[in-house]
Amino acid sequence: MQFTVSQRFFFDAAHTLKRDIEAEGSRRIHGHTYWAEVCFTGPRDPITGMVIDLGFVRQALQDVRERLDHHMLDEVPNLGAPTLENLCLFIAQALPDLHQQLTRVRVWRDAIGDACTLDLQP
Repeated sequence: MQFTVSQRFFFDAAHTLKRDIEAEGSRRIHGHTYWAEVCFTGPRDPITGMVIDLGFVRQALQDVRERLDHHMLDEVPNLGAPTLENLCLFIAQALPDLHQQLTRVRVWRDAIGDACTLDLQP
């Protein structure tokens, strides 16, 4: 049996974005509340009863959140253009110790309905 467990967090951040549509507003500094979720898939450990200890996940995500929350995303090292796609990849790459079971990273903005999901091979 395979189980998938997940952990969510949010962060508030500002950014600009160069694009061809909705260009004027995107080029000005603006901000969003972002939500992110990481998913881990695998068998349940017969001793612990867990796929992964979510305490370790929360600890790792706290570091990721501190790197993003109330920051100008344009200036976050190793993020690149502050797109939802790059945020998914940034979060995945910030969890190297958890990669073995990391199967999905999702980032979304409820207020405007945008979302991106990065599916990783288990």
